[in-house]
Amino acid sequence: MDNVLEIKNLVKVFPGIRAVDDVSFEIKRNTIHCLVGENGAGKSTLIKILTGAYAKTSGTILLNGKEYHARNTNEARELGVSTLFQELNIVDQLSVVENLTLGKEKTRFGFFVKDDSIKKTLQLLETLEPSIYPKHKTSTFSVAKKQIIEIAKAVASDSDILIMDEPTAALSEGEIQRLFRIIKSLKDNNVTVIYISHRLDEIFELGDYVTVMRDGKHIATKPISEVQGRGELIKMMVGKAIREEYVPNENVSDETILKVENISNHKLKNVSCEVKRGEVVGFYGLIGGGKTELARAIYGADHYRGSIYYKGELIRPSPAKSIDMGVALVPEERRTQGVFTLLTIKYNIPVMRMSGVAPKGIISRIKEKAVANKYVEDLNISTNTIEKDVALLSGGNQQKVVIAKCLFSEADMLMLDEPTRGIDVGAKSEIYAIIRQLSKEGKSIMIFSSELPEIISICDRIYLLYDGAMKAEIKNDETLDSEHIFHIVTGGDEE
Repeated sequence: MDNVLEIKNLVKVFPGIRAVDDVSFEIKRNTIHCLVGENGAGKSTLIKILTGAYAKTSGTILLNGKEYHARNTNEARELGVSTLFQELNIVDQLSVVENLTLGKEKTRFGFFVKDDSIKKTLQLLETLEPSIYPKHKTSTFSVAKKQIIEIAKAVASDSDILIMDEPTAALSEGEIQRLFRIIKSLKDNNVTVIYISHRLDEIFELGDYVTVMRDGKHIATKPISEVQGRGELIKMMVGKAIREEYVPNENVSDETILKVENISNHKLKNVSCEVKRGEVVGFYGLIGGGKTELARAIYGADHYRGSIYYKGELIRPSPAKSIDMGVALVPEERRTQGVFTLLTIKYNIPVMRMSGVAPKGIISRIKEKAVANKYVEDLNISTNTIEKDVALLSGGNQQKVVIAKCLFSEADMLMLDEPTRGIDVGAKSEIYAIIRQLSKEGKSIMIFSSELPEIISICDRIYLLYDGAMKAEIKNDETLDSEHIFHIVTGGDEE
């Protein structure tokens, strides 16, 4: 069996991080090749290089024995590499036929002309899913059927490789099984599938081969038949047992600050949890686990059903009410949701509590400057002036500005969603130190993170989420088992 794709010594470097580090492996033709690893393992960067979204720093990629260089997704598709993203490239307002021909329209003298090539695509679509009628609007179809439309388009365009990124995240069990049947049938059309999923049971059900990545490096590529169950796969993904520098927290009181009972929405499924004063509580899960949705629901940014109690009182939060009550959220997307990048540090820090710098409704420039200088010093924000635009700061210093905003709002409970994503090791350590200091001051901290070492190093208790459900609650002590945690958040049963 020959190779459809060969990756040799592939490297991708971003400022301060080596996201793909000398990766080499091969993919056999007409196989389902699974790609697994923790969040941050380098999978997404590798796939973005294959799809043309990123340029490699160095290394070689061979497609059908020839050097492969795609500068964008359209060029990748023309060369034989198509991708089924989590966010589908389907236009709901168009019919199935119009979606299948989108971007491939034939024209003559500026007018569209009919092309017989669509017949091949429609024949294939009928083979895959006869219930999809070509003239119907795609808005009438489920996510599963929209995926099938994209698969038909890719296969009909003579793709050698179809990359599928978490394709079952929004599907029901029945739809998943139907999708699996279609994926397995793609071999008959000479299509090789690169399948990415955090659901390890899917890897064993579908895969012919599996490649494991960790910390940007290639760990192993093996036939699925040679992998000794979930345990071996998890061990390769996690590496040595994770045991960071967690120090038991002496500041946790018996007072329950937050109690969440059976909240559900489009993602969450009867989630319950609680946080005590001075406690640092972690919420750990992989992509699709529901941790960001839980943070947004508690903060009042998303609708939910169920009950939330804050300091013993039943509340129905909104972001404005949360801030007034003393609850602040450091969002996952700091540049788009956490800071005003075109404003200076001085103008960003007070925005959640303007009364603190404008006691009589008129902004005091002296107070504004004093507040900015205080937090620049307290949080060690690296800047030569508080007049610097936040856009010009590093990721770590931008995150400190977001935290400064929350602290100035006089928050008693701080929620941090992916608090150290995309920042360097030094800045991470500083933010962890800030979190520990806030806990000593009696503030309650909620950490929503997809980085297990981070969760283990700073959290007193850990809630584990999978597919929108709370699967387990674990106390952080010397008995904590990182492999068992990963078993649960990848769909394994709690034992």
